[in-house]
Amino acid sequence: MKRIEPKEGQESVWDYPRPPKLEKSSKEIIIIFNGATVAKTNNAYRVLETSHPPVYYIPLEDINMEFLKKEPDSSFCEWKGRASYYSVKVGEKEAIKSAWFYESPTERFAEIRDYVAFYPSKMDECYVDGELVQSQEGDFYGGWITKDIVGPFKGGAGTWGW
Repeated sequence: MKRIEPKEGQESVWDYPRPPKLEKSSKEIIIIFNGATVAKTNNAYRVLETSHPPVYYIPLEDINMEFLKKEPDSSFCEWKGRASYYSVKVGEKEAIKSAWFYESPTERFAEIRDYVAFYPSKMDECYVDGELVQSQEGDFYGGWITKDIVGPFKGGAGTWGW
């Protein structure tokens, strides 16, 4: 693994901290699934963690909640606490466990209570300030890659040992 040197206006995920940092973002975030706008906000948080592209958390009031169905499954994050999941369904198309949230996040991440993150790989289109997002490889982390973020990124085959 060799760090890509960021150019002017870019961020390297290798400069992000561990434990992760929570940062407010006023960039316009739009999520499209099966032709419908699932979410649109300028009031997101992003989580920045070493070797990972940012993950955007969107406030409930900026999500069309009629498209989300809570799932019984959960998982645990050492930094944020117990995560719960939503599936997204628009018309006959459904993406199972394609979004997650923290009902009772740790104190450090309390601000993302009532916010939801989406896997861009499971949505049809995700945008940051009009730029179509590339999803992070793998199905575990859910990072959003844009032209201003450089890696290499953890998540793909052979990267677990980084």
